[in-house]
Amino acid sequence: FGAHAHGNIVYTSPMAIPLLATKFYSPPPRPHAVVRPRLMEQLDTGLRGKLTLICAPAGFGKTTLMSDWVARCERPFAWLSLDVGEGDLSRFLTYLIAALQTVDRNLGGEALASRQSPQPPSTEATLTLLLNDIAALSDPFILILDDYHAVDSEEVDAALGFLLEHLPPQLHVVVATREDPQLPLARWRARGELSELRAHDLRFTADETAAFFAQVMEIDLSKDDIAALESRTEGWVAGLQLAALSVQGRANVPAFIETFAGSNRYIVDYLVEEVLERQSEDVRRFLLQTSVLERLSAPLCDAVTQQEGSQVLLETLERGNLFLIPLDDERRWYRYHHLFADVLRARLLAQRVSARDLHVRASAWLEQQGLRPEAIRHALAAEDVERAARLIELSWRVMDISFQSATWLRWVRALPDEIVANRPVLSLGYAWALLSEGAFEAAEIRLRDAERWLGQTPSEGEPRGSEPVVYDAHEFRMLGVTIPSARAYKAQALGDVRATIEHASEALAFLPEDDPLGRAIPNALLGLAHWASGNLEDAYGALADGMAGFETTGNLMAAISGTFGLADIRLAQGRLRGARHLYERALTLAQQDDPPIRGTATLYLGLSEIYREQGDSDAASTYLSKSEAQGARDVQKVYAYRHALAVAKVKEARGDFRGALEQLDEAERHQAQLHVPFVRPVSARKAQIWIKQGELAKAGAWSRERNVSVQDRLSYRLEFEHLTLARLLIAQHKRDGTERSIDEALGLLRRLYEAAQTGKRNGSVIEILIVRALAQRAKGNVSSALESLQQALRLAEPEGYVRVFVDEGTPVEDLLAKARSKGLTPNYIAKVCAAFETERLEQEEVSPTSIQPLDALTEPLSPRELEVLRLIAQGLSNREISTRLFRALDTVKGHNRNIFGKLQVQNRTEAVARARELGLL
Repeated sequence: FGAHAHGNIVYTSPMAIPLLATKFYSPPPRPHAVVRPRLMEQLDTGLRGKLTLICAPAGFGKTTLMSDWVARCERPFAWLSLDVGEGDLSRFLTYLIAALQTVDRNLGGEALASRQSPQPPSTEATLTLLLNDIAALSDPFILILDDYHAVDSEEVDAALGFLLEHLPPQLHVVVATREDPQLPLARWRARGELSELRAHDLRFTADETAAFFAQVMEIDLSKDDIAALESRTEGWVAGLQLAALSVQGRANVPAFIETFAGSNRYIVDYLVEEVLERQSEDVRRFLLQTSVLERLSAPLCDAVTQQEGSQVLLETLERGNLFLIPLDDERRWYRYHHLFADVLRARLLAQRVSARDLHVRASAWLEQQGLRPEAIRHALAAEDVERAARLIELSWRVMDISFQSATWLRWVRALPDEIVANRPVLSLGYAWALLSEGAFEAAEIRLRDAERWLGQTPSEGEPRGSEPVVYDAHEFRMLGVTIPSARAYKAQALGDVRATIEHASEALAFLPEDDPLGRAIPNALLGLAHWASGNLEDAYGALADGMAGFETTGNLMAAISGTFGLADIRLAQGRLRGARHLYERALTLAQQDDPPIRGTATLYLGLSEIYREQGDSDAASTYLSKSEAQGARDVQKVYAYRHALAVAKVKEARGDFRGALEQLDEAERHQAQLHVPFVRPVSARKAQIWIKQGELAKAGAWSRERNVSVQDRLSYRLEFEHLTLARLLIAQHKRDGTERSIDEALGLLRRLYEAAQTGKRNGSVIEILIVRALAQRAKGNVSSALESLQQALRLAEPEGYVRVFVDEGTPVEDLLAKARSKGLTPNYIAKVCAAFETERLEQEEVSPTSIQPLDALTEPLSPRELEVLRLIAQGLSNREISTRLFRALDTVKGHNRNIFGKLQVQNRTEAVARARELGLL
């Protein structure tokens, strides 16, 4: 695996929840098994599609059939046995990737790392990384998902559906289940991409029944007896096996066969009773006591039964075909056939044998082996709430870090409320998990439960119920930090700056100055709050302290995570060079690892943006390419958000307003999932594009929806929106000629200028002065406009600003020409004017592609298809296009097919030639 293992446990990272290696093991074919060539042929034929579905009730031999098939099939395979726990999406994806790594240890490594990062990407982004890895393999292989019915999760269904919809031809998936999964089976069936085996396919024929009794069970029956059994069981494999166990050693087999009939449930109850009664008392007791276990090993069975000799018993049961399935090659781990286990548990209950002690013993042994999730499930089954609470509390941090909070929440919600309330660390973990879900009110209740313990010193082992409560001393001491930190996080997410500062400061007051790691999170939250309030120097100091705290402990991923925030603060202060230095230093840290740690893509993107602002288009393009290449491997929500904004700027500069708005829509979707100050909200960026398009009604609707007006009290958080409003008022003046609009714009701009100067936000001052120059020009006061522009130029020149002028277009170029004629800063103005000329040439190169000759095509190309077409024309391969656009390889191939169809061509060369004819390129 792409992980490290210890015995039967696999760890995907040092802080991850351990994975059970037995879940990746396929049961070996049984000796003398019945060969079923008709089913093998169906499975082989199904490899032509993307999915084989084996759907039948319990006891129809689904698992046995798959293990026999993959043993005969020449393709490599990955096997994953699923349990109820895999309903947690993160846990399912972790197990899925770990299973695939049994085929190739490098498969999904970056996708797995992405799920364990501080800012995990969307499920689709994770799966896209995985799909690209699969598509890069040269040899085909098979993935088997056994017992998929155990997963009851719409999220997991959606993830599997996405995976299958975009599946590369290298992979074929087999899903074995007792019921149809919530997947688009009808669509895949219609496309010929689905192969199905149902209960009627899996039933034993008369010949297979005869072979089963003769070869597997070594029982000699007459043709009439075999026909009767086949008829009674309707070819149901489990029924046949139970019948075979029951007839062993009987003198009058025909008479026995005549005594049972009816449904599968009836046969099971009848035959299991027959089978159990024929076992010794020791074996019956062992079967019943160990039926509470999902997986069996000799030491675990010894612990549960409180007897020795379990290994011998397990081997005896396996040799006797008593529904025991090995889970590894060493015969250390087993499980009962699901149907057999169900009946044993029902019988255990019917005999009024208490399973509680059995579950408690199992929980204790599993805890000793480090298998805490399994230990928790047994503690909950035993209703041993004190034990369960302790184990759940101890699991909080590692499951929070590995993004398995859904499973953890399910456990903690199974506990009585008074148990949780009496464990402050558990209450606090509960609160953080609820905050992650956005359940702020419920989280506050749990925070209050934990807060009651502040200032108290419960001794370790103080009795509080049926079992002593044992506290993690460090976690308890840290309540004074973690509780206010949680409240600061909640306040930050809700946009309450004052409360964020108050709670983060409270957490910091609890900690000594020489605890950089402990102070890291509250410092970072304090920095975000100061940033939102416009207190930029304090914001920079607190955020830098937080990142330094992570760096001192070697947590480089966390240490570089705040770089874009620090750089944005420097940009607001007008310190372009300082922002560039921050990104360069963070890149040096990130590149200490090979491959570079996640988050590197955001650093390259930040550098690209700065070089673009400084007019160095070559460097900007180089860093953007590096960013996109790295971004395809370490996709994060913050990167996806900032990349969409960057691409929107490029498209806007080229006059592709529709493309820019599409990118801003994408950014807006990601913005909703981030909890950082949005001092330049996406909605205002869209409004600025509408203003450029002349869509003043849309921009006006934005201002009303946001309730932004010239009478507002100014704040840094609203500064960009007020600047957008000023642009709208200027545009309305140009359209209507109303003096009121331009006067309101100038009044608002004066106030904004004064506030930005007071806050030492030179980046904002530069932009405000340029917009004020545009307003004064629109009013006809050119001399005032030139004065404002000159002020902006003086502030911008030392840092090398260029795009802030160029992005304003012809009106600013006209003012610059007038300023140049007056001899104002001639060298700097010449540099900016040269950038205008470069911009004009670039627009001329791309302008033909912005308009499609709709009458020449039956169906026009979509914006995405046009983008793919341009990349094809540049000579990029499908894989390179996939990486550039963050799309699965199969998605890109689908775009190719659509493009070829609409252009009525057969290949890439013809597509490019036809597109040039139509003026698309």
